[in-house]
Amino acid sequence: MAASPSCRVLGLHLADGIGRGNMWACLSMAFAATMIISFVPAAQPYILGGVLGVAGADQGKAVGLLGVAAEITMIASLAWYGALADRLGRRPVVVAGFALCALGTALFPFATDTGVLVALRVVFALGVAALSAMLSTVVIDYVRDGSRGRSYGMIGLFSGLGAMVAVLGLVRLPKVFEDGGMTPAGAARVSFLVIAAALLAVAALMWFTLSGAGPAGAGDVSRLPLTRLVREGVRLARDPGVALSYAAVFVARADLAVVAGFLSLWVVDYATSERGMSAAEALARAGAVVGIAQTVAVVAAPLFGWLGDRMRRQDVVILAQAVAAVSYLSTLLVGDPLGTGMMLVAVLIGLGEIAGITTAGPLLAQQVPAAVRGSAYGVQTLCGAVGILIVSGLGGLLYDSWRPAAPFVVSGTLGLLVVAFGLAVRRLVTPLPEAPEDEAPEGSGGPQEDDPARTAARP
Repeated sequence: MAASPSCRVLGLHLADGIGRGNMWACLSMAFAATMIISFVPAAQPYILGGVLGVAGADQGKAVGLLGVAAEITMIASLAWYGALADRLGRRPVVVAGFALCALGTALFPFATDTGVLVALRVVFALGVAALSAMLSTVVIDYVRDGSRGRSYGMIGLFSGLGAMVAVLGLVRLPKVFEDGGMTPAGAARVSFLVIAAALLAVAALMWFTLSGAGPAGAGDVSRLPLTRLVREGVRLARDPGVALSYAAVFVARADLAVVAGFLSLWVVDYATSERGMSAAEALARAGAVVGIAQTVAVVAAPLFGWLGDRMRRQDVVILAQAVAAVSYLSTLLVGDPLGTGMMLVAVLIGLGEIAGITTAGPLLAQQVPAAVRGSAYGVQTLCGAVGILIVSGLGGLLYDSWRPAAPFVVSGTLGLLVVAFGLAVRRLVTPLPEAPEDEAPEGSGGPQEDDPARTAARP
């Protein structure tokens, strides 16, 4: 049955069975999920220096270790979250993700040493994995093919707003409580507990507002083994378009991690060691720099979403990766991270960050059937986790031994490799016949996806 042409949210044409409240819940999920995903890495330098007393010279290695532990956890869980979402539905996985993030956030500032901090980062990462896998899946479920590029633009917009709240507002909470007379440890604990309580409220809201139904055209996969669903997501990589999407997210997710973790660390480290600022003051300055990047990301997200519905989706992915690579490599020109040069680079970083993250999802959506969409996005996000693992580990080592721009250089170089791969396969990318690239948003029936039996036969 065709959806009514009037069933829209912010110009997005909704899929059958999806109401406006469901779509607003999805956008709210993007805001809240990105807010907490951005906050914890950005606040890590404050916990390391202000609470645990880790020396500045060792913080790069500590941030790298935390990133590696988180990404190993995500690698071990992401594909399974996608398969569980295909089997049990999206909503339970989303709620579990927010609950796990709340638990990890609440306990994070109570860590007594770096080892305990790593364990709590693992708990938090389990929640991040669930939210990361579901965000892409839910938004694709909720809109028609002709709106999928713009839907990612809207997700990027709301995600960027969430990141801005994190880096401009939430990271300042410890300083607010310190100014009120609390110790750094006490300020951190109160701040993190307040944020954790808000996350639990969001989890409850998601349970009542997200759709409990599966995606249209998905068929009945509730009885398929999880291992088969995971294998299906991996097997889809034989499609050049799927492979390009997986490769793009490998870099794009690493870009996000670099901005959230190492950009903040770079500013905090320089501000405390070279300018003599307190940890709280330095964190506030870092929030301003990261905030510029996120502001640009918010403004540019709808643009790249619009391009995703106007260009061939493999071409817009290649363009986005090229923009991101140039942006991240521009950090080599920065000498003073508190100067105007860093502000200009932050603008470029924000542009590159959102370009990569908003373009890979629609490409994957046009290449895979609905029956295994959750599994495909789980594997795609798994590729992103591997990218974060590599960039966090290698970037953390090079940050201390070479220069603070090292994680950005690694990410930019990998982006150039994805551009080369995309140029090599762009003419081989063929969308599913059921979801043509040029389908108009006003299409009467929307794409009719494969059923599980046809999925199993897909090469």
